[in-house]
Amino acid sequence: MLASVPLSDEERAAVDDGQAALDQLLERLVDVPTPAGTTPREIGVPATATLLPIVAVNQGKGWLT
Repeated sequence: MLASVPLSDEERAAVDDGQAALDQLLERLVDVPTPAGTTPREIGVPATATLLPIVAVNQGKGWLT
């Protein structure tokens, strides 16, 4: 299930360097057309991302046993 996806330097920075780099990348992409032809700015998508919380997952028997 592991896939290799080539990333630009800016995309790699967004992955490796955290929120500030991600916000810079999103701001740069706000006027790049989506596959449908409209840009994120045209469809009203904000140029910021909210990171989801990291939650610990415990392996073991489920609650249905």
